[in-house]
Amino acid sequence: MTIEARIRELGNRHRNLDETIRRETTHPATDSLRVRELKLQKLRLKEQITSLEALTH
Repeated sequence: MTIEARIRELGNRHRNLDETIRRETTHPATDSLRVRELKLQKLRLKEQITSLEALTH
């Protein structure tokens, strides 16, 4: 897999997590621990994307 393809894949996962977090936070009985874990996953993906983008420049 090329770096660009990996960046796209990670970007898709990042957007999906963003949508999941949005849905989770709109429920009256929001599980704050789950939201925190999702946000950490999203942050890790963003860090991976940033690192890979740095390799392409």
